[in-house]
Amino acid sequence: MSFEKMKQRVLAVPEVAAWPQMAEMVGRATHEAWRSMWDYPFIACRAVGGSEEAVIPAAAATFCALASIHLVDDMLDDDPAGDYHRLGVGNTANLALAFQAAGHRVLDDPRFDNSVRSESQALFARMSLATAFGQNLDTRETRTEEEYWETVEAKTPPLFGGAFYLGARLGGAAAEVASQMETLGGLIGLFIQVSDDLGDSLKTPAGADWNRRFNNLAILYALTADHPEREAFDRASANAGDAKALEEAQKILLRSGAVSYCALKLIELSRQARELLAEIPLHSAEPIEHLLGVQMEPLDQLFRSIGVETPALLLLD
Repeated sequence: MSFEKMKQRVLAVPEVAAWPQMAEMVGRATHEAWRSMWDYPFIACRAVGGSEEAVIPAAAATFCALASIHLVDDMLDDDPAGDYHRLGVGNTANLALAFQAAGHRVLDDPRFDNSVRSESQALFARMSLATAFGQNLDTRETRTEEEYWETVEAKTPPLFGGAFYLGARLGGAAAEVASQMETLGGLIGLFIQVSDDLGDSLKTPAGADWNRRFNNLAILYALTADHPEREAFDRASANAGDAKALEEAQKILLRSGAVSYCALKLIELSRQARELLAEIPLHSAEPIEHLLGVQMEPLDQLFRSIGVETPALLLLD
């Protein structure tokens, strides 16, 4: 199984194997096909017709990057389930640095020619720095849609795009094709970000997004757009921990046009992704098309749960 081989690749790094907390984090990781980020290099590899065995280092590096990001994000978001409560802030920060470095180690595979090895290392460094920059932007409370997109476009696409690039490149694709795949991965990442924002704004009980209201696109819209219930939404959303206040705020999300606005953004991103996919010379577009379909499933369920028909333009042809 590719997932187990990926984990073994990470555990083969001597420092990881000798570090109980790192080894434990790798060992406890679970896999969800088509949804786990470390699946993305394999998906890109299948699309370009490469060997999945060749992209195990790319999947392992993606896993390490994601582990590092989650460790930091949990501290920045003060997540009650974060490992830092158990390990301490200092140890957690050190683990995040260690996972980022381990990502470079697993990519340094002598089976690749020197140009590809160098290219992969540069891509991973660029991806890591861009994500850290985006995480820093995310510590502020956005007040406008322009600031929201500045933050999201800095934070989200690098990891998704990097995973697609590495999977395509190590799978044998030309650098030009891998670059197109990187752009495609970034668009898919933005689609997932907006979808997650919409889903988080409508689920109960209130999640962490209600504590940072301006950093969620749907909530931001209802707080800043010109609609008659804006002040009522501001009051209710500020008290979303109360079930009645949350219910009222979520009703206003629907009435204010926030849900429709997010759906429009999702349609735009979906159209851009499909147009780009049609332009990339791939061995098979089916793996990417399937991924897009999988990402639509929770969104389709969400629309149905609130009694809204899923926009036809979001559905696969």
